[in-house]
Amino acid sequence: MVDISKHPALQIGYLLHHLSTTLAKQSDQLLLERLGVGFSQFKIMKIVQKHPNVTQRTIAEQLGQTEASISRQIKLLQEKGLVQVVVSAENRREHHSELTPKGARLVDEVFRVLTESYAPMFAELGEKRQKQLVESLTVMHEHVCVGGKIGACDQLHKK
Repeated sequence: MVDISKHPALQIGYLLHHLSTTLAKQSDQLLLERLGVGFSQFKIMKIVQKHPNVTQRTIAEQLGQTEASISRQIKLLQEKGLVQVVVSAENRREHHSELTPKGARLVDEVFRVLTESYAPMFAELGEKRQKQLVESLTVMHEHVCVGGKIGACDQLHKK
């Protein structure tokens, strides 16, 4: 068995995955309790906010989910009055989504709630270490989100 403590790259990778998964679960519970939307719905709304009229297929590709799962989530968001869907005039099977004003306000509220929730954890790092962390994560993000890699940010800009 490999001891990851002797392999910094494996240890960093594990910690990033574990933190990401745990933060997502905790954020999901917090958002459901406080705002009535889950973290997955928030991620969809964030993509729709940044890329108005994005297709459900593009959202699914970006999040690594099926179109059917995105379609179900979009329907729930529609029922809550957070997203509106327009059927493409060129292709009736293509659906474009955009946030409603209520949805845009909710996205802002999600950021406020998450910022408030994460503040004690980040305060423990102090300002200098927070800045270093942001710089390090930015370098990693730039490496991961280029060249058309799966889930990369640049995929949305090509569509």
